[in-house]
Amino acid sequence: MALLDGMGRITIEVAGALLPLLIFFLAFQALYLKLPRVYIANLAKGILLAFLGMVLFLQGVSVAFLPAGREIGEAVAAIDQRWLLIPFGFFLGFLVTYAEPAVRVLCYQVGESSSGYIGESLILYTLSLGVAVSVSLGMARLAYAIPLLFFLIPGYLTAILLLPFSDREFIGIAFDSGGVATGPMAVTFLLSLAVGVAAGIEGRNPVTDGFGLIALIALAPILSVLVLGILYRRMQK
Repeated sequence: MALLDGMGRITIEVAGALLPLLIFFLAFQALYLKLPRVYIANLAKGILLAFLGMVLFLQGVSVAFLPAGREIGEAVAAIDQRWLLIPFGFFLGFLVTYAEPAVRVLCYQVGESSSGYIGESLILYTLSLGVAVSVSLGMARLAYAIPLLFFLIPGYLTAILLLPFSDREFIGIAFDSGGVATGPMAVTFLLSLAVGVAAGIEGRNPVTDGFGLIALIALAPILSVLVLGILYRRMQK
């Protein structure tokens, strides 16, 4: 696949996504905000950078992350010892979450807002380990044909049961973490990896079996941060 294949289509899609926001802001600027020209000039530069960044990122996803994840998944699925998918998923889940920009932003905001009470690195490692466990469970589901609901229903019930025991400062962080962990790195690479694994295992359907991993990734940070909140609460007592 050529590096610039499909870039024109992506550019048009990104422009179509940003244009309504730009029109919305200009209307408020003309009617209500009346911000100085310097601010408008900086805003225009920021929008241009965001436009270029989104185009380059989506193009990179299209030509690199998606095909690479699928090829790696199919290659790993060809291994006779299917149990190796579980530690492989743990390793990749940890690395992808550790590199996820949205996770870094959340950890920074948590550390700053709590004035260091909740460590930035502690949240980062908690989320990374939680997602690593969830990806390994997702690989086990693919390897041994375990229904997705066997993980989701007990997982969310456990999260609800943990709420009264966790430190209240961690509850909001926990549920936000679920959305943050399913950022662009996880969705683009790990999802295509799971679809590739499902395509490479005989008897698995990439549509019915390959999807569902992101749901597990969204659940894992909720549980891991709530458990961390329970530990903080016990340490305070």
